[in-house]
Amino acid sequence: MPNSLSPIHLCCLLWARADTAEALTRYEDTVLGLLPEHRGVVLSRVVGDGHDGTPHEVQVLRIADRDALEAYLADPRRVALADERNRVIARTEVFDVDVRTDTG
Repeated sequence: MPNSLSPIHLCCLLWARADTAEALTRYEDTVLGLLPEHRGVVLSRVVGDGHDGTPHEVQVLRIADRDALEAYLADPRRVALADERNRVIARTEVFDVDVRTDTG
């Protein structure tokens, strides 16, 4: 597990509520747009159909450290969208990952 001042990588799995997949994507467009201001970047973002229990969206994020993550989560613009988030997102799972680019 990285220390509090190390760059961290997160995998975020998102499930949309019924008939809100497009709204979930728009919400994520907005909040992920705040990441650069908090020393973060989206490394990968993929959208599926959400059928058979699979997530609608999967993201891999890099953020400078735990303090930057906490600042992002507490960003007033993100917090102001909590009602929209609750309306469109049924479930979220976020966990630390180790990004490996060597496929050999």
